[in-house]
Amino acid sequence: MRFLFRAIVATVAMAALPLMAEAGPERLAFPVGYSADFILYAKIDQAKKKRIRFMYSNRKVGPDGAMPDGSVVIMEDHEAALAEDGTPKTAADGRLIATEKIRNIFVMEKRAGWGDAYPEATRNGDWEYAWFQADGAVKPGKTMEKCFACHKKQAAQDYMFTNEMLAKAQ
Repeated sequence: MRFLFRAIVATVAMAALPLMAEAGPERLAFPVGYSADFILYAKIDQAKKKRIRFMYSNRKVGPDGAMPDGSVVIMEDHEAALAEDGTPKTAADGRLIATEKIRNIFVMEKRAGWGDAYPEATRNGDWEYAWFQADGAVKPGKTMEKCFACHKKQAAQDYMFTNEMLAKAQ
């Protein structure tokens, strides 16, 4: 009986390990299939950087303007099509033309309690950030300090720059 009890305790402890991951991008899994399953709510041209940012979300903005627990927001950077002189090509509507080439995929995910692992000066509510390559692998050697610092300024909008765009797309 004692063996059975220990086996059950060990099994429960092992199952809980992924839930107790240290703070950092390792908490986030690459959201396979997001381009088909999530809401594509904005495309943001960045002519100087020769890219177009595709914005996706798996959730809608709540009535209070905040994102609910379990929200995943993705910023997918596409290279812009370039003219022979190296300037970005534009469509008839003046928007940049995106190529299929993806440079980066940035993911922010919100889970209850995730912010507790960060000091107040750094914390972005319960959001966590990760930077992926186009193939879904974590971008090596990258930290998320810049994400936390930049998004900290958006505390009044639940640490998002684009929740108004998402609200309009719903």
